[in-house]
Amino acid sequence: MKKTNLHIEFEATVDLVNNFTEPLPADILLKLYAYYKIANSNFDNPGSKTPLINAFKANALFQAKNMSKKKAMQAYIELATKELK
Repeated sequence: MKKTNLHIEFEATVDLVNNFTEPLPADILLKLYAYYKIANSNFDNPGSKTPLINAFKANALFQAKNMSKKKAMQAYIELATKELK
């Protein structure tokens, strides 16, 4: 299956975020987390050993639950681009 420009840009942005060394606010990280999970159709339970972190992650996913994969990729790219300047 050929990757679309959106998929290519999304993957490049994920790499950028993963290699970013400055701290990001927790609310931004949680949004990026939710968008990433939706974009990849990964609805596994959060894997943290800390229940409170799992609750925040689950809440972020819940807030973005009605997004399509395409919209989640676009939102991830837009948010990361805005915050990583």
